[in-house]
Amino acid sequence: MRSFSRRGLLALPLAGLLTALPFVPAQAQTGFPIRIVVPFSAGAGSDNTARLIARMFSEELGGHPVVVDNKPGAGTFIGASEVARAPADGHTLLYTIVVTHTQNPHLYSKLPYDPVKDFTPLTQVMKSATVLTAPVNAPYNSVRELVAYAKANPGKLNFASFALGSTSHLNGELLKMRAGIDMVHVPYKGTADASQALMAGDVQLYFDGTATAVQAIKSGKAKGLGAATPTRVPALPDVPTMTEQGVQGLDIVGWQALFGPGNMAPATAQKISAILAKIVRSPEMLKLIEAQGNEPSGASGADFAAIVQRDTERWGEVIRAAKIKLD
Repeated sequence: MRSFSRRGLLALPLAGLLTALPFVPAQAQTGFPIRIVVPFSAGAGSDNTARLIARMFSEELGGHPVVVDNKPGAGTFIGASEVARAPADGHTLLYTIVVTHTQNPHLYSKLPYDPVKDFTPLTQVMKSATVLTAPVNAPYNSVRELVAYAKANPGKLNFASFALGSTSHLNGELLKMRAGIDMVHVPYKGTADASQALMAGDVQLYFDGTATAVQAIKSGKAKGLGAATPTRVPALPDVPTMTEQGVQGLDIVGWQALFGPGNMAPATAQKISAILAKIVRSPEMLKLIEAQGNEPSGASGADFAAIVQRDTERWGEVIRAAKIKLD
Protein backbone atom coordinates (compact mmCIF):
# COMPACT_ATOMS: atom_id res chain seq x y z
CA MET A 1 0.00 0.00 0.00
CA ARG A 2 1.26 3.44 -0.87
CA SER A 3 2.42 5.56 2.07
CA PHE A 4 0.49 8.83 2.44
CA SER A 5 2.89 11.02 4.37
CA ARG A 6 1.73 14.42 5.48
CA ARG A 7 4.55 16.07 3.53
CA GLY A 8 3.60 14.16 0.40
CA LEU A 9 -0.09 15.00 0.72
CA LEU A 10 0.58 18.66 1.29
CA ALA A 11 2.68 18.70 -1.84
CA LEU A 12 -0.21 17.40 -3.91
CA PRO A 13 -2.77 19.79 -5.41
CA LEU A 14 -6.39 19.06 -4.54
CA ALA A 15 -6.91 17.29 -7.86
CA GLY A 16 -4.03 15.00 -6.94
CA LEU A 17 -5.63 14.26 -3.61
CA LEU A 18 -8.81 13.20 -5.34
CA THR A 19 -6.83 10.73 -7.42
CA ALA A 20 -4.73 9.45 -4.51
CA LEU A 21 -7.66 9.19 -2.11
CA PRO A 22 -10.76 8.01 -3.95
CA PHE A 23 -12.96 8.34 -0.90
CA VAL A 24 -12.68 12.13 -1.26
CA PRO A 25 -15.22 12.64 -4.07
CA ALA A 26 -15.75 15.49 -6.48
CA GLN A 27 -17.69 17.43 -3.82
CA ALA A 28 -14.32 18.05 -2.15
CA GLN A 29 -13.67 20.71 -4.75
CA THR A 30 -16.29 22.82 -2.98
CA GLY A 31 -15.10 21.87 0.52
CA PHE A 32 -17.47 18.95 1.16
CA PRO A 33 -16.23 17.79 4.60
CA ILE A 34 -15.51 14.42 6.08
CA ARG A 35 -17.73 14.10 9.17
CA ILE A 36 -16.77 12.16 12.30
CA VAL A 37 -19.93 11.47 14.29
CA VAL A 38 -19.36 11.19 18.05
CA PRO A 39 -22.34 9.78 20.00
CA PHE A 40 -21.40 11.76 23.12
CA SER A 41 -21.59 15.36 24.26
CA ALA A 42 -18.87 17.86 23.42
CA GLY A 43 -16.11 17.90 26.02
CA ALA A 44 -16.27 14.19 26.91
CA GLY A 45 -13.01 12.25 26.83
CA SER A 46 -13.88 10.47 23.59
CA ASP A 47 -14.96 13.77 22.02
CA ASN A 48 -11.61 15.40 22.81
CA THR A 49 -9.78 12.50 21.19
CA ALA A 50 -12.03 12.60 18.14
CA ARG A 51 -11.32 16.32 17.70
CA LEU A 52 -7.58 15.71 17.72
CA ILE A 53 -8.05 12.94 15.16
CA ALA A 54 -10.18 15.25 13.01
CA ARG A 55 -7.51 17.97 13.01
CA MET A 56 -4.70 15.58 12.21
CA PHE A 57 -6.80 13.78 9.59
CA SER A 58 -7.42 17.14 7.90
CA GLU A 59 -3.70 17.86 7.92
CA GLU A 60 -3.00 14.47 6.33
CA LEU A 61 -5.46 15.39 3.57
CA GLY A 62 -3.77 18.68 2.82
CA GLY A 63 -6.29 20.78 4.71
CA HIS A 64 -9.47 19.10 3.45
CA PRO A 65 -12.15 19.79 6.11
CA VAL A 66 -12.76 17.06 8.69
CA VAL A 67 -15.38 17.97 11.30
CA VAL A 68 -16.71 16.42 14.50
CA ASP A 69 -20.49 16.14 14.75
CA ASN A 70 -21.77 15.39 18.28
CA LYS A 71 -24.92 13.24 18.35
CA PRO A 72 -25.29 12.26 22.02
CA GLY A 73 -28.00 10.26 23.70
CA ALA A 74 -29.89 6.96 23.79
CA GLY A 75 -26.91 4.77 24.60
CA THR A 76 -25.07 5.86 21.41
CA PHE A 77 -28.11 4.84 19.30
CA ILE A 78 -28.58 8.29 17.74
CA GLY A 79 -25.06 8.75 16.44
CA ALA A 80 -24.57 5.10 15.47
CA SER A 81 -27.84 4.97 13.55
CA GLU A 82 -26.94 8.06 11.56
CA VAL A 83 -23.65 6.55 10.43
CA ALA A 84 -25.30 3.20 9.69
CA ARG A 85 -27.65 4.97 7.23
CA ALA A 86 -24.93 7.09 5.59
CA PRO A 87 -23.38 6.40 2.17
CA ALA A 88 -20.32 4.16 2.44
CA ASP A 89 -18.05 6.62 0.64
CA GLY A 90 -15.80 7.44 3.60
CA HIS A 91 -17.33 10.86 4.23
CA THR A 92 -19.24 9.82 7.36
CA LEU A 93 -17.40 7.97 10.13
CA LEU A 94 -18.28 6.95 13.68
CA TYR A 95 -15.93 7.47 16.64
CA THR A 96 -17.33 5.50 19.54
CA ILE A 97 -16.56 3.27 22.50
CA VAL A 98 -16.97 -0.46 23.11
CA VAL A 99 -20.64 -0.22 24.16
CA THR A 100 -22.05 0.50 20.69
CA HIS A 101 -20.99 -2.75 19.05
CA THR A 102 -20.26 -5.25 21.83
CA GLN A 103 -22.55 -4.39 24.75
CA ASN A 104 -25.71 -2.88 23.27
CA PRO A 105 -26.54 -6.06 21.30
CA HIS A 106 -26.90 -7.90 24.62
CA LEU A 107 -28.46 -5.06 26.63
CA TYR A 108 -31.35 -4.46 24.22
CA SER A 109 -33.73 -6.89 22.56
CA LYS A 110 -33.85 -4.72 19.44
CA LEU A 111 -31.36 -2.19 18.08
CA PRO A 112 -31.95 0.53 15.46
CA TYR A 113 -28.81 -0.72 13.69
CA ASP A 114 -27.11 -4.03 12.96
CA PRO A 115 -23.73 -3.90 14.77
CA VAL A 116 -22.13 -6.17 12.14
CA LYS A 117 -23.82 -5.53 8.79
CA ASP A 118 -24.25 -1.77 9.17
CA PHE A 119 -20.62 -0.94 9.97
CA THR A 120 -17.11 -1.40 8.64
CA PRO A 121 -14.50 -1.66 11.43
CA LEU A 122 -11.66 0.72 10.52
CA THR A 123 -9.22 1.33 13.38
CA GLN A 124 -9.08 0.67 17.10
CA VAL A 125 -7.51 3.88 18.37
CA MET A 126 -6.92 2.97 22.00
CA LYS A 127 -7.64 0.41 24.67
CA SER A 128 -9.16 1.72 27.88
CA ALA A 129 -10.58 0.47 31.14
CA THR A 130 -12.16 1.56 34.37
CA VAL A 131 -10.69 2.20 37.79
CA LEU A 132 -12.66 1.72 41.00
CA THR A 133 -12.59 5.06 42.81
CA ALA A 134 -13.91 6.27 46.16
CA PRO A 135 -14.32 9.63 47.93
CA VAL A 136 -11.18 10.76 49.74
CA ASN A 137 -12.89 10.33 53.12
CA ALA A 138 -14.15 6.80 52.47
CA PRO A 139 -13.35 4.37 55.32
CA TYR A 140 -11.56 1.95 52.97
CA ASN A 141 -8.36 2.29 50.94
CA SER A 142 -8.29 -0.93 48.95
CA VAL A 143 -10.65 -3.44 47.40
CA ARG A 144 -10.02 -5.87 50.26
CA GLU A 145 -10.96 -3.19 52.81
CA LEU A 146 -14.00 -2.26 50.74
CA VAL A 147 -15.26 -5.85 50.64
CA ALA A 148 -14.80 -6.21 54.39
CA TYR A 149 -16.63 -2.92 54.99
CA ALA A 150 -19.50 -3.89 52.68
CA LYS A 151 -20.00 -7.21 54.43
CA ALA A 152 -19.92 -5.55 57.85
CA ASN A 153 -22.31 -2.80 56.73
CA PRO A 154 -24.90 -4.41 54.44
CA GLY A 155 -27.05 -2.00 52.45
CA LYS A 156 -24.90 1.07 53.12
CA LEU A 157 -23.01 1.25 49.83
CA ASN A 158 -24.03 2.57 46.46
CA PHE A 159 -22.06 2.94 43.26
CA ALA A 160 -22.33 5.36 40.38
CA SER A 161 -22.16 4.69 36.66
CA PHE A 162 -22.08 7.09 33.74
CA ALA A 163 -25.07 5.30 32.14
CA LEU A 164 -27.27 2.25 32.46
CA GLY A 165 -25.53 -0.70 30.86
CA SER A 166 -22.20 1.13 30.59
CA THR A 167 -18.87 -0.51 31.38
CA SER A 168 -18.89 1.27 34.76
CA HIS A 169 -22.33 -0.22 35.50
CA LEU A 170 -21.36 -3.73 34.36
CA ASN A 171 -18.17 -3.72 36.42
CA GLY A 172 -20.15 -2.67 39.48
CA GLU A 173 -22.53 -5.58 38.99
CA LEU A 174 -19.59 -7.92 38.47
CA LEU A 175 -17.97 -6.70 41.68
CA LYS A 176 -21.17 -7.48 43.56
CA MET A 177 -21.24 -11.02 42.16
CA ARG A 178 -17.55 -11.81 42.43
CA ALA A 179 -17.07 -10.37 45.92
CA GLY A 180 -20.44 -11.41 47.32
CA ILE A 181 -21.44 -7.92 48.43
CA ASP A 182 -24.56 -5.80 48.07
CA MET A 183 -24.54 -2.33 46.54
CA VAL A 184 -27.17 -0.06 44.99
CA HIS A 185 -26.61 1.18 41.46
CA VAL A 186 -27.03 4.94 40.85
CA PRO A 187 -26.84 5.82 37.12
CA TYR A 188 -25.90 9.32 35.99
CA LYS A 189 -26.04 11.11 32.66
CA GLY A 190 -22.41 11.07 31.65
CA THR A 191 -18.96 10.77 33.14
CA ALA A 192 -18.83 14.36 34.40
CA ASP A 193 -21.96 13.97 36.53
CA ALA A 194 -20.87 10.61 37.93
CA SER A 195 -17.39 11.88 38.78
CA GLN A 196 -18.78 14.97 40.49
CA ALA A 197 -21.18 12.84 42.52
CA LEU A 198 -18.33 10.67 43.75
CA MET A 199 -16.08 13.59 44.67
CA ALA A 200 -18.99 15.26 46.48
CA GLY A 201 -19.61 12.08 48.48
CA ASP A 202 -23.09 11.53 47.06
CA VAL A 203 -22.03 7.99 46.10
CA GLN A 204 -19.46 5.73 47.72
CA LEU A 205 -17.93 4.06 44.65
CA TYR A 206 -17.52 4.63 40.93
CA PHE A 207 -15.80 2.59 38.22
CA ASP A 208 -14.46 5.65 36.47
CA GLY A 209 -12.92 5.71 33.00
CA THR A 210 -9.15 5.86 33.11
CA ALA A 211 -8.93 9.40 31.72
CA THR A 212 -11.08 10.99 34.44
CA ALA A 213 -9.91 8.56 37.13
CA VAL A 214 -6.27 9.54 36.60
CA GLN A 215 -7.19 13.22 36.83
CA ALA A 216 -9.33 12.79 39.96
CA ILE A 217 -6.80 10.59 41.78
CA LYS A 218 -3.72 12.65 40.94
CA SER A 219 -5.48 15.86 41.97
CA GLY A 220 -6.39 14.35 45.33
CA LYS A 221 -10.15 14.60 44.72
CA ALA A 222 -10.70 10.83 44.81
CA LYS A 223 -8.73 7.74 45.71
CA GLY A 224 -8.12 4.69 43.58
CA LEU A 225 -9.02 1.32 45.06
CA GLY A 226 -8.36 -1.00 42.15
CA ALA A 227 -7.95 -1.13 38.38
CA ALA A 228 -10.33 -3.29 36.33
CA THR A 229 -7.47 -4.22 33.99
CA PRO A 230 -5.28 -7.27 33.32
CA THR A 231 -2.23 -5.25 34.41
CA ARG A 232 -1.80 -2.00 36.33
CA VAL A 233 -2.61 1.26 34.59
CA PRO A 234 0.74 2.88 33.66
CA ALA A 235 -0.46 6.32 34.78
CA LEU A 236 -1.52 4.85 38.17
CA PRO A 237 1.27 2.40 39.05
CA ASP A 238 0.42 2.43 42.76
CA VAL A 239 -3.17 1.26 42.20
CA PRO A 240 -3.27 -2.57 42.16
CA THR A 241 -5.59 -4.46 39.84
CA MET A 242 -8.80 -6.08 41.05
CA THR A 243 -7.24 -9.50 40.38
CA GLU A 244 -4.23 -8.66 42.57
CA GLN A 245 -6.68 -7.98 45.37
CA GLY A 246 -8.54 -11.25 45.03
CA VAL A 247 -11.49 -10.27 42.82
CA GLN A 248 -11.50 -12.16 39.53
CA GLY A 249 -13.24 -11.40 36.25
CA LEU A 250 -13.09 -7.59 36.17
CA ASP A 251 -10.35 -7.33 33.58
CA ILE A 252 -12.23 -6.88 30.31
CA VAL A 253 -10.68 -3.87 28.64
CA GLY A 254 -12.77 -1.40 26.66
CA TRP A 255 -11.72 0.67 23.67
CA GLN A 256 -12.35 3.66 21.45
CA ALA A 257 -12.43 3.22 17.69
CA LEU A 258 -13.52 4.43 14.29
CA PHE A 259 -16.06 2.71 12.08
CA GLY A 260 -17.46 3.46 8.66
CA PRO A 261 -20.88 2.51 7.30
CA GLY A 262 -21.35 -1.09 6.18
CA ASN A 263 -20.30 -2.29 2.71
CA MET A 264 -17.48 0.23 2.45
CA ALA A 265 -15.21 -0.57 -0.47
CA PRO A 266 -12.10 -2.40 0.81
CA ALA A 267 -9.76 0.07 -0.93
CA THR A 268 -11.50 3.01 0.75
CA ALA A 269 -11.44 1.35 4.16
CA GLN A 270 -7.76 0.49 3.79
CA LYS A 271 -6.77 4.02 2.83
CA ILE A 272 -8.66 5.54 5.75
CA SER A 273 -7.24 2.95 8.17
CA ALA A 274 -3.71 3.64 6.96
CA ILE A 275 -4.07 7.34 7.74
CA LEU A 276 -5.71 6.63 11.10
CA ALA A 277 -2.97 4.18 12.07
CA LYS A 278 -0.37 6.83 11.34
CA ILE A 279 -2.28 9.33 13.48
CA VAL A 280 -2.45 6.85 16.38
CA ARG A 281 1.35 6.47 16.25
CA SER A 282 2.01 10.23 16.16
CA PRO A 283 3.73 11.79 19.21
CA GLU A 284 0.81 14.15 19.81
CA MET A 285 -1.77 11.36 19.88
CA LEU A 286 0.44 9.07 21.97
CA LYS A 287 0.88 11.86 24.50
CA LEU A 288 -2.89 12.33 24.80
CA ILE A 289 -3.61 8.60 25.07
CA GLU A 290 -0.96 8.04 27.72
CA ALA A 291 -2.07 11.11 29.70
CA GLN A 292 -5.53 9.55 29.85
CA GLY A 293 -4.07 6.35 31.25
CA ASN A 294 -5.01 4.45 28.10
CA GLU A 295 -2.99 2.26 25.74
CA PRO A 296 -2.55 3.02 22.02
CA SER A 297 -3.63 0.35 19.57
CA GLY A 298 -3.91 1.01 15.83
CA ALA A 299 -5.42 -2.43 15.06
CA SER A 300 -7.30 -2.25 11.79
CA GLY A 301 -9.13 -4.30 9.19
CA ALA A 302 -9.54 -7.99 9.93
CA ASP A 303 -7.54 -7.71 13.17
CA PHE A 304 -9.89 -5.09 14.56
CA ALA A 305 -12.97 -6.97 13.33
CA ALA A 306 -11.75 -10.01 15.28
CA ILE A 307 -11.38 -7.89 18.43
CA VAL A 308 -14.96 -6.65 18.03
CA GLN A 309 -16.24 -10.22 17.65
CA ARG A 310 -14.27 -11.52 20.65
CA ASP A 311 -15.38 -8.68 22.91
CA THR A 312 -19.00 -9.09 21.80
CA GLU A 313 -18.89 -12.66 23.07
CA ARG A 314 -17.13 -11.76 26.33
CA TRP A 315 -19.43 -8.87 27.22
CA GLY A 316 -22.41 -11.05 26.34
CA GLU A 317 -21.34 -13.53 28.99
CA VAL A 318 -21.00 -10.74 31.56
CA ILE A 319 -24.38 -9.16 30.77
CA ARG A 320 -26.23 -12.48 30.85
CA ALA A 321 -24.60 -13.39 34.17
CA ALA A 322 -25.63 -10.01 35.64
CA LYS A 323 -29.11 -10.40 34.13
CA ILE A 324 -29.19 -6.86 32.79
CA LYS A 325 -31.73 -5.80 30.18
CA LEU A 326 -32.45 -2.17 29.34
CA ASP A 327 -35.77 -2.65 27.52
